[in-house]
Formats: sequence, structure tokens, C-alpha cells
Amino acid sequence: MAKAVGYAPSTIHRIWRAFGLQPHRSETFKLSTDPLFVEKVRDIVGLYLTPPERALVLCVDEKSQIQALDRTQPLLPMRPGQVERRTHDYTRHGTTSLFAALDVATGAVIGRCYPKHRSSEFRKFLDQVEANVPADLDVHLVMDNYATHKTKPVRDWLAKRPRWHVHFTPTSASWINQVERFFALITEKQIMRGVHRSTQALERDIRAFIDAHNADPKPIT
Repeated sequence: MAKAVGYAPSTIHRIWRAFGLQPHRSETFKLSTDPLFVEKVRDIVGLYLTPPERALVLCVDEKSQIQALDRTQPLLPMRPGQVERRTHDYTRHGTTSLFAALDVATGAVIGRCYPKHRSSEFRKFLDQVEANVPADLDVHLVMDNYATHKTKPVRDWLAKRPRWHVHFTPTSASWINQVERFFALITEKQIMRGVHRSTQALERDIRAFIDAHNADPKPIT
């Protein structure tokens, strides 16, 4: 830049610092084009801030294709002056999908792993959720527009249960679904740092993390 404009490098450096410019960095973004974006955001944020009386608000989604990975060489543990090290390459031992429902009021999570993430698995997960919520409460589901959530078997299941109410997030706005924060947490603290030589071992660790989380749950602020 200094050579192109004929200034000293120190001058360019001072200008960049003064205006907070970092030309070596680049980020991505995506804005929702949903025509009902404002209405949907107000609806969901309203559920978070002032949930209805005698009702549960559950944020539901699936974390699909979680890989059971084992590093190609043993991990080198941390030691004084040296961070933990692992090989950049890995051996894959299959995948699993985690379906989860987060209770907005308490932060507790209902979770179950399935080998696939089709509408049939989502339908089974709804059965599990129903079995774990009080029968005398309305249930408000916050979920995204993934095709699995809108198939006929799922629509029929919901139509037979008038106490269940669905609130879809705007397109390209899954960040408003609080269960995504839980997925980030389990990825950072369990999945990413784990070594799993089978999907069974991976699912066992996922269940253990959910149990530990539910032993002292906290609502997301």
C-alpha cells in the first residue's frame, strides 16, 4: 500500500491504526430475506421474555453428522510452557445426529442420538419430548425451517395435539434459537476435544455431557 500511494510504511500504519482498519482480515455475513422477519423475531423474543402462563417454551433442533474421530497419533498432553497438541489429521469412525430440546425457563435439555436425521427420527424425538413434559401444560416449540420439521407425518402429529404450538425462526436466522447455544457448548467442551473410536463411544459421551448439564442447569440470558 505504501509503495502504491507513495507514502512511508509508518504513515500507512498510523492511518490504519487511527481508523481501526485491518485489511488482512475478512469476515462473512448473511442477512435474512424472510418477508416476515420482524414478526417472527418479535414472536420468539416475546416467548423468551414473557412466556405464556401454564406453558413450556422448548427450543428444538438437531446437530447432524457429528463425527466420531480418533487422531492418527496419540495426543501430546500439555506441560509447562507447552500447550496440548494433537495431529491435524484423523480417522473417522462413523457419525451420529443429536436431537435436543432446551427448556427456556430452566436451561435443562432433553436429548437423544439417532444414526440419521430424517423426519421419522424427528417424529420419534417428539414422542420422547412429550413423554418428558407435564401433560397439563401447553408446549411452544421454537424451531427452524428445515424440511424435516415440516413433513406430513410431523404435521399430522402436531395437528392431533392442540396443546402444541410451533414458532418457526426466520430463514437464515437459526441464531435466535437458544438450543444453538447449547450445541456450541457441547461442541466446545465435549465433541471437539474428544477422542472416539466408535459412534457408541461418541453417543455415550454426549449423554454423559447432557446428564452433567442437567444436574445444574441454568437458563440462557
